[in-house]
Amino acid sequence: MKPKDANGDTPAVRLDKWLWATRFYKTRALARAMIEGGKVHYNGQRSKPGKTMERGAEITLRQGNDERQVRVRALSDQPHPASDAQLLYQETDASIVKREKMAEARKSNALTMSHPDRRPDKKERRNLIKFKYGESGEAE
Repeated sequence: MKPKDANGDTPAVRLDKWLWATRFYKTRALARAMIEGGKVHYNGQRSKPGKTMERGAEITLRQGNDERQVRVRALSDQPHPASDAQLLYQETDASIVKREKMAEARKSNALTMSHPDRRPDKKERRNLIKFKYGESGEAE
């Protein structure tokens, strides 16, 4: 039998299970690692994977280059299809705007940075290493 939350109508759900069920992270182990690594904040503070979730809580999480702020709408500890999983949370408007702005900046940066036509040959690699690490050519 699962424990009930404060309202008594839904089961208590761990933070790592909820992140996995909402498909923010592919596995529970990955969700746990992100929480322990400080990439997930619960109501503005670092948390533990076993933290009991509450409706209305605000979660800030990083996924690669993106940072999302979401508000918990419903609790579940079972994975759902992506369309149903999105009903468990609502991303804040500020978070959406910030993510879109960052994506646009990354896209424009990728277009303006030139990429070499080929890989450097052996002599060019040696020169790059000398330039990067000095005359000795070794990392300190």
